[in-house]
Formats: sequence, C-alpha cells, structure tokens
Amino acid sequence: MTAVEMILAALTAGAAAGATNTASMAVQDTYTSLKDALRNRLASTGQAQQMLEGVESEPEVWQAELSQRLEESGAAYDSEIVASARRLLALIDSAGAPAHTYQVDLREAKAVQVGDHNTQQNHFA
Repeated sequence: MTAVEMILAALTAGAAAGATNTASMAVQDTYTSLKDALRNRLASTGQAQQMLEGVESEPEVWQAELSQRLEESGAAYDSEIVASARRLLALIDSAGAPAHTYQVDLREAKAVQVGDHNTQQNHFA
C-alpha cells in the first residue's frame, strides 16, 4: 500500500468508525489530528476542507483528486502524516489484520461482490 493509499484508507476508516458512534477516544483524537494535519498541508489548494469532507461522504468522487493533491503537496511524504494514518488504521483494526482486508464467507451466496468501489447490476429470472 502506498502512502497515499494508506492516508485515504485511514480517512475512510476514520469516517466510518466515527459514524458508528462507537469509536474510542483514541480513534477520534487520531482521526481529528490526521484531518487537521492534512487540512494545514492542503490549505494552499483552497479546497482542503471540501476535499476532506468529500472523501468521507463520497470517496469514489473525491479520491482521485485528493490523491493528486496529497502527492503535489508532499503530504504523502510527510512522516508525521503517514505515521498518523498508520496509527489510525492500527487503532481501528483491533484484530491485528490490515484494516483494508476482510474475511467473508460466500458459500451459497448469489450476486455478491467483495472489495471496494464496485458497481453491480443483477437481473434474476
């Protein structure tokens, strides 16, 4: 996983954890810290707040642009930002496996997709 992918995964996971209202204080604090650091780093783009909120609510729309901005701004190479993203993913993933992997049992399942950012149309007769 690249630094950009890790930062995006951390933002998405942090937003999802916060939406459940079960996130620990450590998760909330680390997520807020990561967003603040990114907001400061991306301030020159003029769209920092909009991009950070957008990647939380509509990741498929904003991830490409935010990825580019993370590269251009140097955020992807900022050791504190990368460490904060890594720490957030570790806090969210209490089982010890990477937060971006899943264990799914699909026996006897129909019309199922596994993974991120999929589109599916089903037509059953």
